[in-house]
Amino acid sequence: MADMSASANLAMTHLVPLAKELDENKVTPGVLGFIVFAVMALAVWALMKSMNRHMGKVDFAEPEAAPGGTPAQGSVGK
Repeated sequence: MADMSASANLAMTHLVPLAKELDENKVTPGVLGFIVFAVMALAVWALMKSMNRHMGKVDFAEPEAAPGGTPAQGSVGK
């Protein structure tokens, strides 16, 4: 545990002066923000492409009615 607190203390001593130099009005997402956004955009594109492919396989045809005006067996909404 002593090593952990020493390394945390060392990190704080080096990072606090850097944080004071940053202008709070000029902070941007940077490269990491762009990479995360680009990965999310590619994931949405891939999901939409997959959804289009699966929706193309769906048959939306209504079952034909049996003679006498009653719905065919196995239809939904009995």
